Amino acid sequence: MNPEAEQPAPNPGTKRRAGVPVWRTGKPDAFLAAAVDVARKAIEGITSASDIGPHVAAKSEGDRLVTHLFESKLPGYLGWHWYAVLTRNSRSKVVTVSELGLLPSEDSILAPEWVPWAERVRPEDAQDQDVQDQDVHDQDARDRESAGKGSLADDGGTLDDAVGAPAGMQDSKDAFDEEESPADEDDELTLP
Repeated sequence: MNPEAEQPAPNPGTKRRAGVPVWRTGKPDAFLAAAVDVARKAIEGITSASDIGPHVAAKSEGDRLVTHLFESKLPGYLGWHWYAVLTRNSRSKVVTVSELGLLPSEDSILAPEWVPWAERVRPEDAQDQDVQDQDVHDQDARDRESAGKGSLADDGGTLDDAVGAPAGMQDSKDAFDEEESPADEDDELTLP
């Protein structure tokens, strides 16, 4: 017996896509595909009925597993599809909702792919930052120079004179300077 002779010849009219299991290329379960109302009612549980558009398709996801797609009318999500995945047990007529959500389609507007910071920074970006840092450093140096030109040391004043002492503080400072401290009287400090 020749094992090659026992295997059926492939049908030249059907071409199987690579990486897609045979059961996913078949027709959807007829009972689940007809359960559009069940799928719509399930999606209404997570969004308002006005956000759900017309039924787009029913896709087979496996044996007794069908995904229903509906257009999204949700603001900001045009081109997206609401989906409801339905399933049932073998020889059962009870439909179970397995999963609900919102998926982008080919026409959807999506955010650009995220790029890590280290890959986004270009050499010219770093050069721009160095120039900005130098400008800030130069400005700080100019500020210090201009502050030093009219300094108190040149005028013979004190910091309190320049800033201005709070009301009443200047008088109390003068009074404290005129008082004698106890250490000035005896110049000796005795401990009890």
